[in-house]
Amino acid sequence: LRQIIPDHYGYSTTNAGRVFSSGVIVTREGALVVDALDSEAIARAERESISSIIKKPVRYLVSSSFHDPFSKGNIAYADVFKIGHENYRAGLVDQMERGGASAEEQLARMPNETFRDRVTFYFGGKKIQVLYLGRAHTLGDSIIFVPQDRIAYLSEVFFSEEFPNMAQGYGVSWLRVLDEVEALGADIFVPGHGPIPEDPRGTRSGLHRMRQILIDARDAIQDEIARGATEDQAVAAVKLQQYEKLPAYAAQREVTVRRMYKELTGNLP
Repeated sequence: LRQIIPDHYGYSTTNAGRVFSSGVIVTREGALVVDALDSEAIARAERESISSIIKKPVRYLVSSSFHDPFSKGNIAYADVFKIGHENYRAGLVDQMERGGASAEEQLARMPNETFRDRVTFYFGGKKIQVLYLGRAHTLGDSIIFVPQDRIAYLSEVFFSEEFPNMAQGYGVSWLRVLDEVEALGADIFVPGHGPIPEDPRGTRSGLHRMRQILIDARDAIQDEIARGATEDQAVAAVKLQQYEKLPAYAAQREVTVRRMYKELTGNLP
């Protein structure tokens, strides 16, 4: 558990060399956790850290990505009011049913409240906005913004110093979401993956670097489409070699080109 700025913390774990991060917003009435991470054990360890270091009870859990590495830990928050976008809930239900999760696990992980566009609430003297800005890493990513502290928690909308995972993503729409994130007026952008620099304001330049990956991919694919390239031909041509040293490049480059090609040609549901 690391303090980012006063009243804001990140809790990170490492799996196979990759950093997965949860956020903690602290108010005089308690704490709000952003994403419960990969397991009940990890989530309970985070809650114990909050209890012993911050000495505040957790009142809310806001979940952005329904993927197991960010939602499996919801099991440890059965006593906490949980919030997620309506598409997050639908994705979570589908994932748990396909994975054979027990009825008890499904109940423990489900949100208590869903929303369509935004939820604004006032908690312990802080205004907290939970925003849906469009399709990005999934169909239902939430952005959590605290205006008075100028900090936004982006979950898997922000892969810091890592090639973004596009397995269920919408890269063209993701770019539009990042533009809206920039317009929020935050100084600090907390990633779901990757490091937070010593000066957390450096996350802005990190977010710009990730955005540039998506811009370069989109522009190169559009050029191939304009030349009449098929999807396979675009995959062969768009190498994005300037990013080949980034973690996950080898696994995600082709996935990204195929998904964005389909999206640009109107063939991605």
